[in-house]
Amino acid sequence: MRLIPKVVEARVMPAASTESGDRETVELDRDGHVGRLTLARPEAMNTFSTRLATELDAGLREFDADDAIRAIVVDGAGKAFSAGIDLSEHAEHGTEDEYEEWVAVMEEPFHTLTEMRTPVVAAVHGHAAANGIGLVAACDLAVAADGTQFGATAPKVGLFCMGPAVPLMKVLPQKRCLELLLTGELIDAETALEWGLVNRVVPEGEHVTGAMDLAETMAAKSPVAIGMGKRAFYEMVEMEYDDALTYSNERFAALCTTADAEEGIAAFLDGEPLEAEEWPGE
Repeated sequence: MRLIPKVVEARVMPAASTESGDRETVELDRDGHVGRLTLARPEAMNTFSTRLATELDAGLREFDADDAIRAIVVDGAGKAFSAGIDLSEHAEHGTEDEYEEWVAVMEEPFHTLTEMRTPVVAAVHGHAAANGIGLVAACDLAVAADGTQFGATAPKVGLFCMGPAVPLMKVLPQKRCLELLLTGELIDAETALEWGLVNRVVPEGEHVTGAMDLAETMAAKSPVAIGMGKRAFYEMVEMEYDDALTYSNERFAALCTTADAEEGIAAFLDGEPLEAEEWPGE
């Protein structure tokens, strides 16, 4: 049972099929209460084609609609997490309106990541550039393999990372964000950690394991508390201070009335905190 309904604005979506049997550019898997979504265009460094952006968004929504999934890991197949937008599609458009419609599809997952109740961890390796770094910033948490390179590289091809700038400016100090956006240069994983773009840096090859560990830690907690808390966070971050405190009181009061809170508190007071499978989820 979800105590905050997921409100998603209607947006134009491309016509590519998102049925599980028709997926071409993402792979979905489940491990207990954790969903794993893998970007699967390794031959193109997992760049965002129209189809990949559509299937990524649909995969996130599919996991978010599944009450058995309490956390999600997003990773990339092959040598990179994602190298940005597939520029081969640039020539398919001509007018400003056509480009706007095209790029809106590319950025749709950035909307979805903040609208959904399920927390998402990026497992990053190789390169995360342009829309790839935007995806890292838009995910709730991120784990990077040592040696990963991050950059808002669009100025190198006469463009600018307008879409990725939005999640980046939410997670980075202004001058760090502008350094990435205006120089187009790459930073390494340790710098990304220092700047606050990622939560952890792990040895090369262990990024998925590290992300799964974080996801499983969240999945073991109350799904109602995590879901309501994430939704409230993204609402409050846009509010004025006093308004955010008032809203937080409303959301906390609503959470206090749930079965998860009632049973979780009782179990804690009895000295036997609930295990992952024991949460009522309502």
